[in-house]
Amino acid sequence: MAALLANGGPVIVSGTVENQVRFYDNFDAIILLTAPLSVLLERVSARVNNPYGTTSEEREEISRNLRDVEPLLRSGATLELDGRETVSALADRVEAVIRDTRSH
Repeated sequence: MAALLANGGPVIVSGTVENQVRFYDNFDAIILLTAPLSVLLERVSARVNNPYGTTSEEREEISRNLRDVEPLLRSGATLELDGRETVSALADRVEAVIRDTRSH
């Protein structure tokens, strides 16, 4: 991660790990992509390339994470985006954040 961040160019990292807050100072923006539980469960049910979310246990885990983890992520985020927006609209919003942080 340190080598990736040292390159000086825009870096977009996607994912969630327990220790991610250790890296927050290295980023100009922390963007949280959210969606309601019904949308998350619908999306994991419709996937064909990843079986995660098909069992009742996994669906309950998704619900618990939304309830317990998302508020923690929200507290560290500088911007929250609604995952129900189109991919194109979300990409435009992220690109705008990059432009804004580069101009400061």
